[in-house]
Amino acid sequence: MKRICSICARGGSKGVKGKNVRPLLGKPLIVYTIEQAKASEMFDVVAVSSDSDQILEIARDAGVDFAIKRPDEMATDEAGKLPAILHCVSEVEKLTGHTFQVMVDLDATSPLRIIDDIRHAVNQLEKTGAGNLITAMPSRRSPYFNLVELNEQGVVVLSKPPKKPILRRQDAPKCFDMNASIYVWRRDTFFSSKTIFNADTELYVMPEERSIDIDSELDFQFVEFVMQRRMENGSPI
Repeated sequence: MKRICSICARGGSKGVKGKNVRPLLGKPLIVYTIEQAKASEMFDVVAVSSDSDQILEIARDAGVDFAIKRPDEMATDEAGKLPAILHCVSEVEKLTGHTFQVMVDLDATSPLRIIDDIRHAVNQLEKTGAGNLITAMPSRRSPYFNLVELNEQGVVVLSKPPKKPILRRQDAPKCFDMNASIYVWRRDTFFSSKTIFNADTELYVMPEERSIDIDSELDFQFVEFVMQRRMENGSPI
């Protein structure tokens, strides 16, 4: 079974400027994800997709198999990620003449995952026979208990009112926050579905300390702190 790993990274970023190439403990952020993908030994091909020549050059230096230039229309603030993944995989298939049965996308801004997360997520999908898999962490807030919103009248209400009042958060149904770290698809599901939520979507749960997605300056600083602690403790990076 042939597998491809895509890593999609735009050159522009409003939350943290240039975050994909910003040094994190002396190494460009995106390089952590590239090294994880290669070290997992799960993929026939690791490819980076970007509109940025700088990112693509860094990716080549880090040893990716393919650095795919993304069309500008797929790199705007409004552009979704799925078309970029589709473009990347399609271009690699043209270049190699191979068809990939399993497609994995790793988010470049989620470097706190460990290699075993990648391996376990892929193995879970392949063992269950599901069409796709997403990763998440246990949610800090519950829509049944302490996650609120304003209704049309401007009144504060629970986001998902339960049929019976829930007095303790521990008694609420388990909820999860998607962490955007790892996405896994079977080829048929990816090419036939335009959503990541399907009838047979699997969930791979990761702890919060491996689930931070860098979207702000505070996120970057927190990830840097965790990375530094890992290095000091000899834990996997």
